[in-house]
Amino acid sequence: MSRILIRNGRLLDPESGLDEVGDIAIADGRIVQLGGRIDDFTPEKSVDATGRWVIPGLIDLSARLREPGATRKADIASESHAAAAAGITTLVMPPDTHPVMDSPSVVEQVTHRADHAAGARVVPLGALTVGLAGEQLSGMAGLAAAGCPAVADGGRPIQDSLVLQRALDYACTFSLPALLTPVDPCLATGCLNEGPTATRLGLPGIPAAAETAGLGRQLAVASAGRARVHFGRLSSAEGARLLTSELGENRHLTADAAIHQLFLTDQDAMEYDSRFHLDPPLRDIVDRQALRQAVADRVIRIICSDHQPHDQDAKDGPFASTSPGASGIDTLLPLVLRLVEDEVLSLPRALATVTVEPARLLGLEGGRMAVGGAADLAVIDPVSPWFCTRETLRSRGHNSPFLGWEFSARATHTLVAGRLVHRPDEA
Repeated sequence: MSRILIRNGRLLDPESGLDEVGDIAIADGRIVQLGGRIDDFTPEKSVDATGRWVIPGLIDLSARLREPGATRKADIASESHAAAAAGITTLVMPPDTHPVMDSPSVVEQVTHRADHAAGARVVPLGALTVGLAGEQLSGMAGLAAAGCPAVADGGRPIQDSLVLQRALDYACTFSLPALLTPVDPCLATGCLNEGPTATRLGLPGIPAAAETAGLGRQLAVASAGRARVHFGRLSSAEGARLLTSELGENRHLTADAAIHQLFLTDQDAMEYDSRFHLDPPLRDIVDRQALRQAVADRVIRIICSDHQPHDQDAKDGPFASTSPGASGIDTLLPLVLRLVEDEVLSLPRALATVTVEPARLLGLEGGRMAVGGAADLAVIDPVSPWFCTRETLRSRGHNSPFLGWEFSARATHTLVAGRLVHRPDEA
């Protein structure tokens, strides 16, 4: 592995509170010196970070890479390289692939493909149940041994509460966090938030009760055991309120929100633009503000992209018949930094939501900068304006709801385990 010296960058580590201009020396994939002026290190490569930030590489808690099973939309190679270009060093992959990641062989196939892609590292999540069918528990011991740091329902909630309880207890046996989707599928049969906008557009609505009904049941089951439970992609004010009331009694609970929920509302879909057909749906401005407040109050501790790349065919046609989901890895970093501009979060706290917090949840080594730690780092130019267009998106999925937005930050260099996986000549 290369010996790399990053010089004169603003070093920002949200875990330790480090915020100073200095150097970082990297050897054998590890940080060997950190801070101050480093003169006793002979590098093979040097990176001049003057005027730039050096931060822990981002960890995206929910990114569907479409492989195996839907490589017409994207694949591990394309999305891991797109992530590296966006300052993301770890992509956490839900288990709803085809075939489902419910066996070590599928997990090993994914990790093998990711190793050969040589972009951002890919961390697969194991399935809670066989085939994500919600009936038979998966072999969690084998999944953990194959490299899964957690198990998840993959967006398909377990409907039988007894099976859910047994799945959480079994996951706890192996110290695996369980990532759940808070939704009642019977109530979530529409395509936009239930409210005036859906009524005006003549589209079937999804009430906030779809989230709170699912979340309430899962909270009741979780509170009866000792498992670490994480709720993915909260979207409503009522969902945030329910979680807030439960956190005082159960500190094993955590939650995340998709970054687009903190900026967009159902009114953005007024032109029947299928880029705004998302799952969970975009809700109203009250929900958006409540989610922002929940992130500020640390009720929601993690922000993810909820990356779901689609090909054009999946997004063409009447709004209700298109596939839900947005391509999000390209815009995760600049949107998180915009929360700082909007005074929702401080810079350290904003960075924590996409670095150390997801690392803590999954027990990952990354997400922080420390001597001896893994050199998963991103060098950021905070004043490098760019427009989000189909041409500037590195993901194969061009279904971004932020097309046309101007952003003011981008990654210039990204390192994974001390290996430069993105640099300016690759832009």
